[in-house]
Amino acid sequence: MSSLQLEASGTSESTDNSSSQTPNRRAPIWEYYEPELVRIDGALKAICKYCGTKLIANRKSGTNSLRTHIAEYCPKVPSDDRNRFVATMKKKPDGPFTFNKQRSRDLMIAWIVRADVAFNKFDDEGFEPWMESLQPTFSGIGRQTIRNDCVAKFERAKIELRSELQSLSSRICFTSDLWTSNQKLGYLYVTAHYIGPDFVLKKKIIAFKDVKYPHTGVAIEEAITTILTDYGIKEKMFTITLDNAANNKTACDLLQESGKQDMLFGGEHLLVRCCAHILNILVQDGMNVASAVIELIRDLIRNINSSPARIQNFNEIAQREGLAAKAGLVLDVPNRWNSTYAMIMEAAKYKTVLKRYATANQQPFPTESEFSIVESIGEFLGVYEETTRAFSADRYPTSHMFLDNVLCIHQTLRSPEWHKDQFITDLANAMDKKFDKYWNGNYNMLLPICIILDPRKKLDLLDFFYEKVCSNFIDIEISTNMVKEWLHKYFRKYEEVIRRNETNVVSQTAQSTNMVNRSPVLVLGKRRLEQEFAEYRNRRRGTRIEKSELDAYLEEPPVRPDERFEILTWWKTNSNKYPVLSAMARDFLAIPLSTVSSESAFSLSGQILSDNRSSMKSETLQALVCCKDWLYTYPTNEVS
Repeated sequence: MSSLQLEASGTSESTDNSSSQTPNRRAPIWEYYEPELVRIDGALKAICKYCGTKLIANRKSGTNSLRTHIAEYCPKVPSDDRNRFVATMKKKPDGPFTFNKQRSRDLMIAWIVRADVAFNKFDDEGFEPWMESLQPTFSGIGRQTIRNDCVAKFERAKIELRSELQSLSSRICFTSDLWTSNQKLGYLYVTAHYIGPDFVLKKKIIAFKDVKYPHTGVAIEEAITTILTDYGIKEKMFTITLDNAANNKTACDLLQESGKQDMLFGGEHLLVRCCAHILNILVQDGMNVASAVIELIRDLIRNINSSPARIQNFNEIAQREGLAAKAGLVLDVPNRWNSTYAMIMEAAKYKTVLKRYATANQQPFPTESEFSIVESIGEFLGVYEETTRAFSADRYPTSHMFLDNVLCIHQTLRSPEWHKDQFITDLANAMDKKFDKYWNGNYNMLLPICIILDPRKKLDLLDFFYEKVCSNFIDIEISTNMVKEWLHKYFRKYEEVIRRNETNVVSQTAQSTNMVNRSPVLVLGKRRLEQEFAEYRNRRRGTRIEKSELDAYLEEPPVRPDERFEILTWWKTNSNKYPVLSAMARDFLAIPLSTVSSESAFSLSGQILSDNRSSMKSETLQALVCCKDWLYTYPTNEVS
């Protein structure tokens, strides 16, 4: 064996054939190490074939460190070798393997749902022989059987979800939107957003229902009501977030009218307008000012992306300029401003390349002054990128961020920095008019209350917001007083509900106890004593007024801001201290600011209802969309 560089200077190495120290070399791990051990500082060590690392190897230490090095840490082991070794590390079942047909079917269905496997693959002539080679008793599975199994899995999971939603002590917020399939059929999705007793925000697509054309407000309301009634949660509705389409407003009005008795304050604050949609309207209104200039860039990029030869031509110029080659340039969707922003930013990066390509191929290109306008637009739109992400999130609470982000938009539109250029001034002014229409006090009153439920800000940000937005002191006072009035109304309502629930629990407990071991005389005497004690306590307190839970919360200093702060964790920790407010927080902080969660539903449905699966029935599509969402939400659950 050739000599190897030692781990420490001045040490000598030698082989050791002593059977008392040499480990058993029959384990599979040894093929990844040099055949001979070396002695370093009196200890036998094995040398990794790939990286030369020396690890202790004797009977006492075993091979765990050697196995871990190859499986996880060696930087030079090829991935194929590593995967082959990791496969040998998997624990073998104790005793003979017993095939469980039902478990295998359940795992197969879960895989089919996750991977969007087409049902007709199971009618392929090669499928059954392959399965028989693995397990002869696992047979008789065709397209229709697989379809039925998927629907059955959905129905079982739906029963569990229905039970979970019905048992919630909190209310549920919803989002909904329409999607048109490749069959030109309309589908309504409904997603439930709620915070459970563990103070964890959850999002579940509860339905993906076909809606017949025309999609009127009445049709949408009927579909939503049918879905909520099916789950038995209509009385738990708190808010519903919709975009600004007229049919959605009509549907919400009808939902409010039919559910007045179950909703808090008759559903006065049921509708939450999608903030991402409003922001898109704002920006699109401003972008109309620059439509001609942006259209030049859009046409040029469309020309480049139209053929492989043109992309190759573009990349040759890019590489000469020292820029990375592109498989294709970003082409925006005109009604999605953030895609236009992405297109502009990439065009600014490849400006020189685009100009040379346009010149060489006799394509129109913006002048220097026009392109500088485009770059200014990109810089201006960049301010809204973070706001869009905040509005679009659905895996953590966002409602308490509403005032912060609206104030950021308001201040940006009125910032003198953007009024140095007349073009940007016109763009900002156009957006500002839309801002006044949608966000100048015209928003759901629940959203300002949400900021008060943020223990870092409470009333401070509320007052600051209205001082910045309102034009005079009277407007500031009217706006803040209105929010505080509704805050107290909701607090009293939640306080009433919690006390009633506690009374019912105590009454039921006392009743069950009395039935077992108490006489009616004893019960009557105990009630009289409780009443007398309550009167005695009130006389002792006299005219002293106790602070309410809400007053105590507001008077405490705000929590110091911390990047690791999690608002739901704070309310969970303080739920015993503020039982009423924590119950409010579970409902208010579950309000989604946008319907962007629909994108995940539309993405799922688009993958599932692909061109080669266009004949799928609506019931099957709903089962696959919902079941896939539930499987991804709880990856450790089989949802069976």
